Amino acid sequence: MKRIPRHIAIIMDGNGRWATERGKERSYGHQAGVDAVRRITSECTRLGVEYLTLYTFSTENWNRPADEISALMGLVLTSLEDEIFMKNNVRFRVIGDLNRLPEAVRAKLHETEEHTAANTAMTMVVALSYSSRWEITNTAREIARDVAAGRLQPGDVTEQLISSRLETRFMPDPDLLIRTGGELRISNYLLWQIAYSELYFCDTYWPDFDEEALHRAIASYQGRQRRFGKTEAQVEGQKQ
Repeated sequence: MKRIPRHIAIIMDGNGRWATERGKERSYGHQAGVDAVRRITSECTRLGVEYLTLYTFSTENWNRPADEISALMGLVLTSLEDEIFMKNNVRFRVIGDLNRLPEAVRAKLHETEEHTAANTAMTMVVALSYSSRWEITNTAREIARDVAAGRLQPGDVTEQLISSRLETRFMPDPDLLIRTGGELRISNYLLWQIAYSELYFCDTYWPDFDEEALHRAIASYQGRQRRFGKTEAQVEGQKQ
């Protein structure tokens, strides 16, 4: 319990395949995925995780069939009605290109952020209509405008400045990135932020990812030494 990750990011993969294997529509898998979000949010809060960031809908997902996108947007609306935020004292935040979302979804996201703003146990961040390349490109464009206008000099552009302009500027970088569903890729998710995150991949589809599966991922994280470019001896020496 002394080495619980401060920030866990999750790529929630496998909803569609989970449903297909059961002879159901993909939307059925997305609904089951919401149940998994409830479980994992509650357990992360209980364990003392401070930030939980969930990859909910990528900018590339706009290329999916229109009926699936519509079902997903509807699911966002209904899932935000869930009182899990208040019951668990969880603050809700959202990152991504929200201008592409339907007005009703944007309004509900804003309402939920305001409604939970005073909650303090954990911050749950939903990455919605998000991709890391979009985020970094936007940040580079913003900084370039400031340089062109004379508000910044090229020498002012540092890693810290870039981090302070990203969508995630209000929270620390992830300590642990989990991907469910058996795929071994990052899929354009938090590419800048996970430079030193520990990565954990599992075959479990997201709807089946439960508290025990989360504990296994955290145990794997706890068994690793985070060196941040230093040697093992240097890290051990810092502990003394």
